[in-house]
Amino acid sequence: MTNPASSASSLYDQIGGHEAFHQLTTEFYDRVAADPDFRALYPEDDLEPARERLEMFLEQYFGGPSTYGHRRGHPRLRMRHAPFAIDSWARETWLKYMRESMDTLHLPPLLDGMMWDYFERAARAMTNTPG
Repeated sequence: MTNPASSASSLYDQIGGHEAFHQLTTEFYDRVAADPDFRALYPEDDLEPARERLEMFLEQYFGGPSTYGHRRGHPRLRMRHAPFAIDSWARETWLKYMRESMDTLHLPPLLDGMMWDYFERAARAMTNTPG
């Protein structure tokens, strides 16, 4: 049996390529849209641009196309999120919806764990407000 982490292909490919990241971000933003309290944290009337940005970012981060960098430059996640109050409730809600969205991908445990580790670390790093 081949260890997916030792394969020559990128995590992007192992996770399922563009289709998987499109599904992940669509599932995530469907959950955002269905939660009025959490949805209120997103300033744009249309969530599709935010979904596309997340999709491009995650694809690039996990070894796929560098479209995000070409279009938006360095991610600068903390700087881009600084204008928004992100407290523990926002972090935990974001993680809950991302976990539910990841579950729709039915990834092997190793790949799931690698992605989830990143999401947990990133969500903690974006927290900028007590509470």
